[in-house]
Amino acid sequence: MPENGATNGHGGPTPLAERLADRIENFGPMSVAEYMATCLTDPTDGYYTTREPFGRSGDFVTAPEVSQMFGELIGLWCVATWQQLGEPERFVLAELGPGRGTLIADALRAASVRPSFAAAADIALLEVSPALREKQQAALAGLAEPYFVESVDEIPGGPLIVIANEFFDALPIRQFVHADGQWAERMVGIDDDGKLIFGRGGRVELEWQAAGGSAAAIPPPEPGSVLEIRPSGEAIAEALGARIAAEGGAALVVDYGHITPDYGDTLQAIYHQNYDYPLAHPGEADLTSHVDFSALAAAAAAAGAPPRPVLEQGALLARLGITERAQQLAEDKDDATREAIAAALARLVDEDQMGRLFKAMAFAPPDFAVPAFDQ
Repeated sequence: MPENGATNGHGGPTPLAERLADRIENFGPMSVAEYMATCLTDPTDGYYTTREPFGRSGDFVTAPEVSQMFGELIGLWCVATWQQLGEPERFVLAELGPGRGTLIADALRAASVRPSFAAAADIALLEVSPALREKQQAALAGLAEPYFVESVDEIPGGPLIVIANEFFDALPIRQFVHADGQWAERMVGIDDDGKLIFGRGGRVELEWQAAGGSAAAIPPPEPGSVLEIRPSGEAIAEALGARIAAEGGAALVVDYGHITPDYGDTLQAIYHQNYDYPLAHPGEADLTSHVDFSALAAAAAAAGAPPRPVLEQGALLARLGITERAQQLAEDKDDATREAIAAALARLVDEDQMGRLFKAMAFAPPDFAVPAFDQ
């Protein structure tokens, strides 16, 4: 069961670590996916359900928290997408994982340039955290009355525009390790002292490869190769693709990850704004992994909403006019404000910051011209 070297950084004595150890002792090792899901969304001790992780006082800063420009430009993209849909009198604008509500609030403020857009929009927010729902409700005060859902299946019917910024990276992954000529699922178990460790379960057959899974497009594995799949992410992409294909609309996914499938252990933890061992602080550290955009693309395409070529975040924001918006914001401002705007612009678009690491993918029916992508 234990992997070589997996005992480094044993889990700390967080309340959730103790509960997980008890569960494993009684029921056996759990998958990385189950571990991730429990750490992030446990009702009592989950990371997202018990704290506010976003913003400068949290563990990480997302693009909407860097600058209002990000949300504003996404809002204008939504308006342009709605216009491409023929300006329906009613449609659903949904955000998956809205954080503190900063993005959707900035988007709606920017979209006010077309009052009929806001009048037509029903706002649906996919959020499981009661604490974050309160933040989102407050952020949208005076702008909209959101409808909260816990799954994409609960999103109201009609034409649909979806925003998903740093949502898929936090969905649970399964990991498989190639050793001795076979695949074994990576598991979370306990050592003789009851501390959490990584290990390998029994041999598994990855039949899903033959069905067009992401592993079908990569070379044969070498010893020690780690393969990650995100079943819940692919299921969501498929559900959204089917909904959009049937009722019209488009989805915009912005996240960090890779465009082509590849091997690699990308599971990472952030604890008090620093990288951490993934088993060290269950429930008190954020857990994420790189998004396989090719897997999401295949799922959406199979449902009838093929993806457009993936853009780097910097390229998308450039097409949406972020340079011009930064210049507008800097006009008649003092030196300190202009420098802050320039720094935020650089962080969002520069290749050595968020501009290249983060990617943007849109999917929609094949005959729909997606703004900024189909040009």
